[in-house]
Amino acid sequence: MFNLEELDIIDEIIKKRGLASKIFINREVLHPDYVPDSLPHRETEIRKLADILVVSAKGERPSNVLLYGLTGTGKTVVAKYVVKKLAEKASSIGTKMNCAYVNTRKIDTPYKVLATVASSIGLRIPYTGLAISEVYRKYVNALESWSGLHIVILDEIDYFVKRNGDDLLYKLLRVNEDLSKSKVSIIGITNNLYFIENLDPRVKSSLGEEEIFFPPYNADQLFTILKQRAEKAFNPNVINDSVISYCAALAAREHGDARRALDLLRVSGEIAEREGASEVTIEHVKKAILEIEEGRIYQSIVTLPLQQKLILKAIVELVSRKGSTTTGEVYNLYVDIAKKYGLEPLSMRSVSQVISQLDMMGIVIADVRSMGRHGLTKVIKVKEDVIKVVGEVMKNIA
Repeated sequence: MFNLEELDIIDEIIKKRGLASKIFINREVLHPDYVPDSLPHRETEIRKLADILVVSAKGERPSNVLLYGLTGTGKTVVAKYVVKKLAEKASSIGTKMNCAYVNTRKIDTPYKVLATVASSIGLRIPYTGLAISEVYRKYVNALESWSGLHIVILDEIDYFVKRNGDDLLYKLLRVNEDLSKSKVSIIGITNNLYFIENLDPRVKSSLGEEEIFFPPYNADQLFTILKQRAEKAFNPNVINDSVISYCAALAAREHGDARRALDLLRVSGEIAEREGASEVTIEHVKKAILEIEEGRIYQSIVTLPLQQKLILKAIVELVSRKGSTTTGEVYNLYVDIAKKYGLEPLSMRSVSQVISQLDMMGIVIADVRSMGRHGLTKVIKVKEDVIKVVGEVMKNIA
């Protein structure tokens, strides 16, 4: 609930800037999850996926597909685009077909993933309280009652499997054995080019029935994509080609990441809007770079549980002194820090698991190295911007 002071601030901002944007017509166009009417430079991948999935419009079950490539190469938007078009075709000829999309990094437990998949065909699953086997049984029964083709898109599936194992993935890949009236097809999306190699052979053979690789975009391709979006997102004469080209060049330098390019363009526009500018400039893009990077790291760290923050504090203190550290050194310092905060320290095993999670999140860099007869150990490093953010976050912890 707003207090009067907060309302005064909001009224002041509205009075200064107004509700109508001088910069944007439709900023949603610049969000990565927006699916445009056309996808430049992904015609080959669209055709390959459509060739595999086209039988779904007739209600037949297509092969499972794995889409792989680096972040921001168009995997998710192509999957959504093709499935959307086929669903429209299926509807026009009376075929019962539906799609579930789950980003398994955001919805990251087996229970939540399965509940989200089931909800897309109208099945309500409680937030918690059921066994996974019971949720699965309800999903199978709902599918049989529904009697259609269900396409399940599992995004960032490598993250999910690394965190939770591949048991749920195996169940979903084998679900057709428990069905007689309905069918399920899986589209897996991964940023890890070697993900398939580490899977259980039973999962590997089922998920990788068909594979499509998405190469990185180059600067010219990114410029085309950004130009297309900018024409729909911004008011006339607000942004010029040199600014769009600058965003494209920056993203191309980071393995052709269209998602980063779109974020840069959107945040640059938002900064220009906040400043009351009449156009978006390269200076706004430079400010956006700092805002995006610092914001991503800050949000990742500030939302960590307290024990994980203390482990990260120990890592940062050691790395600041020595340049790198090991799990054993981190554990010893963390125990001292936890006791100062009046907390019971976690076990060595738990601390090692937290370090692995921080590595997975990109907050630390943990490489396993052989120490000869002393066995294996994790050598841990931290980037400068993380050190800075950890210092700011820890100031606010009593």
